[in-house]
Amino acid sequence: MAGSVPLRVTLDFASRLQSVMLQIAAGWIEQEKKDIIEAKKAYMAETCPSPSLSGDQAGLMDTCRKLHALIDKVDEERYDLVTKIGKGDKEIDDLKIKVVDLAGVKKPALKKVRMSADAMLKALLGSKHTVNMDLRANLKQVKKEVKEEPGEAVGDWRKNIEDKADRKKMFETS
Repeated sequence: MAGSVPLRVTLDFASRLQSVMLQIAAGWIEQEKKDIIEAKKAYMAETCPSPSLSGDQAGLMDTCRKLHALIDKVDEERYDLVTKIGKGDKEIDDLKIKVVDLAGVKKPALKKVRMSADAMLKALLGSKHTVNMDLRANLKQVKKEVKEEPGEAVGDWRKNIEDKADRKKMFETS
């Protein structure tokens, strides 16, 4: 038993390792948030420099014109991007439709459900309607009549000839 490690020591080590991993991950998340904030600040400083507001009206008018030009440029870029995204989405939808057409519409495998006609009607019409689908109860009772089989006449050729001889006499007398 010299080489075995108690289970409690192993679990303590695992829980410590897990807590250290969580601390490292939390540090990475905080650093990532700081990096994103710094990237935003750098972008804003690059694309939108702070306006120099001088006291004269001509300088303010010039600053306003520059801001309007920048706004127009950003709006044009936004419109182009929205249009490009719309075209891409339309192409994606068309390709999805083509893939479905090429693959063919597959019918889903239906499950066999054993259900009586009464149960189906109750499911369709609800529990308010009680319909009895016992179709055999409404049928008439019919007795079968036993018919004489003409097999004997066909089988016995002598009887058949005698029957025809009687008919022949009937036609000869008239």
